Amino acid sequence: MNWKQELDELRRREELADQLGGPERVKRQHAGGRLTIRERLAKLVDTGSFHEIGKIAGRATYDEKNDLKTFTPSNFVFGRAMLDGRPVVVGGDDFTVRGGSADATIKDKHLQCEQMANQLRLPLIRLVEGSGGGGSVKTIETTGRANVPGVSGWEWVVANMGTVPRVALGLGSVAGLGAAHLAAAHHSVMVKDRSALFVAGPPVVERIGQKLTKNELGGWKIQLRAGAVDDAVDTEEEAFARARRFLSYLPSSIYELPPRGPRTDDPDRRDEILADVVPRDPRKVYKMRTIVESVVDRGSFFEIAPLYGRAIITGLARIDGWPVALMASDPFHYGGVWTADTCQKVERWVDFAQTFHLPVVYLVDCPGFLIGLEAEQTGTIKQGVRAMSAVWQTTMPWCAVIIRNVFGVAGAAHRNGGRYCLRYAWPSGRWGSLPLEGGIEAAYRAELDAAPDPRAKLEEIEERLNKLRSPFRSAETFWIEEMIDPRSTRPLLVEFASLAARILEPGPSLHAMRP
Repeated sequence: MNWKQELDELRRREELADQLGGPERVKRQHAGGRLTIRERLAKLVDTGSFHEIGKIAGRATYDEKNDLKTFTPSNFVFGRAMLDGRPVVVGGDDFTVRGGSADATIKDKHLQCEQMANQLRLPLIRLVEGSGGGGSVKTIETTGRANVPGVSGWEWVVANMGTVPRVALGLGSVAGLGAAHLAAAHHSVMVKDRSALFVAGPPVVERIGQKLTKNELGGWKIQLRAGAVDDAVDTEEEAFARARRFLSYLPSSIYELPPRGPRTDDPDRRDEILADVVPRDPRKVYKMRTIVESVVDRGSFFEIAPLYGRAIITGLARIDGWPVALMASDPFHYGGVWTADTCQKVERWVDFAQTFHLPVVYLVDCPGFLIGLEAEQTGTIKQGVRAMSAVWQTTMPWCAVIIRNVFGVAGAAHRNGGRYCLRYAWPSGRWGSLPLEGGIEAAYRAELDAAPDPRAKLEEIEERLNKLRSPFRSAETFWIEEMIDPRSTRPLLVEFASLAARILEPGPSLHAMRP
């Protein structure tokens, strides 16, 4: 006697699981321009490396002899795999089985996916489509009762945000709990015109008088500008490539340090363009991303959330191979002032750097907080205080390079004032309590009103004050530690990255990052 019968039964059930929701539903998935979950996993991870957990978990019916009659696999597939040669945990929704809803969900699979990533200290990639194990109105009929809302295992999602890199790819319409999983990630990506994200979809929203298409309600342009999702790409394959590249900058968990990448660029490179990139006229803008690309390793800048909080640029980069979390002001948006959403972006980015032991490089051109009615209506000062507190709480090595403006309270948040940080200033640097523009009229009102030619008097005062606020005068009193030739920025950042690498330590942060 042997176990052939049981082995045959195992293979049969695995084959049934491979059929997903059946040929018709798979065909419908393809007709919508979307891959199935198993096709996605095959394209995402290293060839042949996926080791599935719970493949034959699902809903079964039996005949009068207790032999298997029908089998519907769980609509969540997960397991371990290799991604660019290192172990990860991957899990994804199967939209061909009840659209990812609770009717076909084995909730323990979602729970164990998160637990495995956390306790094996492995990066986690979630491929999200549908409600991600959330509820359905039909659940009431299939179960014969209504459930009190609860999210089993969410504590593991929260724990993972402070422990392992968590990537979420929205690959179709995502609502309810699925939307929560997509938003609860260190990096999230949608597929343009294929993905949509919402708390509740168009049929539900129509009940409150808003008749909208999926894209009008929760398309990628909406969600990227709102900051719910970081990026959008044209194809699923591009989304997989984004996940791989994002993880390449990070440790597998907080118990390791970010790995040094290849050293493919000259550490002493001095780009001549930097000498003239900032206009002498402070009212003229310039392209900060040109500066970013000139000072980091060529081709290494990986921007994150480009359409959200656009007065600040955030992204991962390498400097002489060392990964860093980079922030840079963007004068093309509100002149680089911190709006409420910019403050939220800064807070999140600094906390992310703190969590995964990434040194911070900040290229500064911040004229202060946004002022006016919009600023007050959006609670800019409250969000600004949170961002400033994140900067003051961080213990990561920090290097600030003052490119142009540093004014007011927001300008002061260019470093943790309670810790040592490297700080350099270009000759184009301008700083103070507030910019002269607009402030002279208020401070010198009486003198201007008494002048026979107020405009000439204004120009005279402005010229006098501009000489007094010269960055060289600040350097005389050590208000600024070091002024540099802009072309020396990259070699100095290379030195910073090397110094930072010596003192980084793995382990939990003082405060864990929240979703």
